[in-house]
Amino acid sequence: MTTGSFINNLMQDSLHPTPEVGMGATMISWTDRQPATIIEVSKSGKKITIQADIATRTDDHGMSDAQSYTFERNPNGYTQEYSLRQNGRWVRVGDSMTGSSLLVGHRSKYYDFSF
Repeated sequence: MTTGSFINNLMQDSLHPTPEVGMGATMISWTDRQPATIIEVSKSGKKITIQADIATRTDDHGMSDAQSYTFERNPNGYTQEYSLRQNGRWVRVGDSMTGSSLLVGHRSKYYDFSF
C-alpha cells in the first residue's frame, strides 16, 4: 500500500485519460489530496508538469471527512513533474515507482484532520 487511504489507493490505480494542457489533476499524498492543473505535456506524452491550484472550502462541516471545495488556477502555484511508470501510475519525477502519485483528469482536495 503506497498511501494510508483506501480512496487514495483507488485513485492512483484508476485508469487515466491522455493528459492535455489545462486538464485537472490531483496530487495524492498519504491521506491528503491537492488539486492541480497540467501545464505541460512532453512530446512522448509520458512526462507532464503540473501546477498547484487554489482550493477554497465551501462547506461548514468543520473538522469533518465531509468536505467540499471549489478550484481555481493559481498562476503562482508551485510546479512538479510526473512521469508515467511501467505500473501505469503517474509518479513524481525523482521518486521510486511507488512514490507520490498523480490522478490525471480530475481535481480533488481532501485534508485529513486526524494527523
